[in-house]
Order: sequence, then structure tokens, then C-alpha cells
Amino acid sequence: MVRLQDLPVEELFTSGHRLCAGCGAGTVMRMTMKALRGPTVVVNATGCVEVASTIYPYTSWKVSWVHIAFENAAAVASGIEAAYKVLRRKGLWDKYVDVIAIAGDGGTFDIGIQALSGALERGHDFLYICYDNEAYMNTGIQRSGATPHGAATTTSPAGRKIPGKPEFKKDLIGICVAHGIEYAATASPAYWNDYITKVRKALEVDGPAVIHVFAPCPTGMRFDPSKSIEVARLAVQTRYWPVYEVERGKYKLNIKVPQPKPLLEFLKMQGRFTHLFQPEAQRELEALQMWVEENWKRIATLCGEKT
Repeated sequence: MVRLQDLPVEELFTSGHRLCAGCGAGTVMRMTMKALRGPTVVVNATGCVEVASTIYPYTSWKVSWVHIAFENAAAVASGIEAAYKVLRRKGLWDKYVDVIAIAGDGGTFDIGIQALSGALERGHDFLYICYDNEAYMNTGIQRSGATPHGAATTTSPAGRKIPGKPEFKKDLIGICVAHGIEYAATASPAYWNDYITKVRKALEVDGPAVIHVFAPCPTGMRFDPSKSIEVARLAVQTRYWPVYEVERGKYKLNIKVPQPKPLLEFLKMQGRFTHLFQPEAQRELEALQMWVEENWKRIATLCGEKT
């Protein structure tokens, strides 16, 4: 684990950006930059972080940064990594440059998953970070493949037709691990040393690595902006968001939760779940509770932990 005193004082993701107050993604970006080990290129797909951190002529990034379309973060990162490799082979470049692709859940789970799959299959040496705020928060809070069952969004509104999103969240890490990559992990900004340690570990992998980090969104999830880290911690402590890593196929549970807090504590903090506490939505609430319990058992079993 990294120690607070070991972190660089220099800020490579600076203040002054236009992210919402309490935005979890902003905290995640700042933490990510604390883990760098040398020259770095950040490839940033369209999304909350991109639109709010680089409003012309200003930028919050003090590393090389590329804005690319919604769907191709992994493809552009692959091209940059391959270009540096060719330059080194031809003797035209002698430094090693880390390449980090950053995209939200919409640009990863849905629109960008083809590019991500291709890059993982080809074995490009880069780190892919998905900051997951569980909807298309930047364009109007539409549901994504990462939105949990029962959550109300503008395209899965809670009403007489449906009680929030009918489908369940995709298993992104499971999909990535199926490509045979060396390193994949989940993380939470509430556990900063776990996250920063994982970013550095992923950068040191010779090949593709993926980190899936929870990014609480006060605007879309509808909670008090001062509660972002509290929401992120409750997600872990209720077992809603298991924090684990997969290294060369071996699963390890990083944050153990032997006595989980009631899932209701996590749900009640967010306006997107308010309707689930009406009597007519009891079945949906139970379905979400069941999904959380089954997902935890699945991950714990893979990690060799008692359930």
C-alpha cells in the first residue's frame, strides 16, 4: 500500500475545472495523477471529465492529454502505444511513455466496449480506467449498461410502466478478465491508498490492464454533494461494490466486509432509488438486494473467501 507521505505534492490534475461540486470522478482523476511514474499520455473519451476539465482555452491536465470520440478511447490509446513502440525500435525515441485511457461507464460498458475488447485481445501495453457514475450523467442522466437495477434515470424513469431500470449491471471486470489480461481490478475513491496502489501496479504491467472505479455523482444519483465519499464508502461496506483485483487470473478480495451494513443505508442516500421504498416497488427492492448478495457470493468464492 502507498503511504500518504510518499505521494507527490505536485498536482497534475489541477483545480479550476467545471466538474460538479462533490463529483467523484474529479477526485478519482486527482488520485490517478498521484500514481504516475514518468512521462504519460492521457487519452480521454468524451464524457463528464473531458467536457468539464478542458474548456478552451483552459485545462486541468498537466500531462499530455488527448480528447477523442466517445467510443474509441482504447483504440486511440492502442495507436499511441504502438507509435511509441515503433519510434523506439527505429531509434527515434528513447523514453518509455505510459498511456492511460480514461472513459466513463457509457464510453466503456456500451459505446466503447468493442474498441476495449480489441485492444485487450491485441495485448497493447496501456492502462484503461473506467470511472463509473452509473449513467450517462454528462448528457442528461440516461441509463447505461452500468446503471443498477431499479435506478431511475431519464430513460428508465420510475413510473407506472417501469419501476426504474429493469436490467442489471454488466460484469465489466469479468468481461475484461475473459480476455486473459494480466491485471484487472475494482476500486473506490473512499479507499484512496488501495486505488492509487492499483493504478501504479497496473502501469507496471507489461500489457493491458483495466481498473473499474466507482465515481459517485451527486447530480445524477441525487445526493448531497458533501456526501460523495460517504456514498462511495457505503457502496463498499454494504457489499454493493466489491473491491477486488485479478492478477494473472488469481482473484483477491482487497476490502473484506465481514459484517455488511444494510443495503438500505446506501440506497436511501440517493434520490434515484426513492421510489423503491413505495409498497408497490417492494419486489424490485428485493431483486436488487438479491443481486447484491449473489454478486458478493460469486466474487468472494472466486477470491477463495468464505461467504
